[in-house]
Amino acid sequence: MISLSIKVKPGSFKDEIIIDKDGALLIKIKEKPIDGNANSYLIKFLAKVFNTNKSGVIIEKGLASPYKKVLINIDLPNYERALNQYKK
Repeated sequence: MISLSIKVKPGSFKDEIIIDKDGALLIKIKEKPIDGNANSYLIKFLAKVFNTNKSGVIIEKGLASPYKKVLINIDLPNYERALNQYKK
C-alpha cells in the first residue's frame, strides 16, 4: 500500500499527472468539483493509472480540499513503473 500526498486541480482541460522537480504530484482532472464528482473521478483515474481496481484507491484525507492524502493498493516497483511515464 502506497500513501501519496497530492494536490488535485479539478475542472482542467485534460487528465494528467505532473511531477515537479521535488517529486510532488499535481493531478489535473477534467471533472468539476460538484457534489463529490471530482473525488469519484479521481479514484477512477488513479485506479486506471496504477492498474488497480477502484476499491484499491482510498482518499484518506482531504475530501473537500485540493490537498489530499490517498492510499493506493500497489507495491513500490509497480507504482514507480506507472509514474515513469509522467516524469520529464
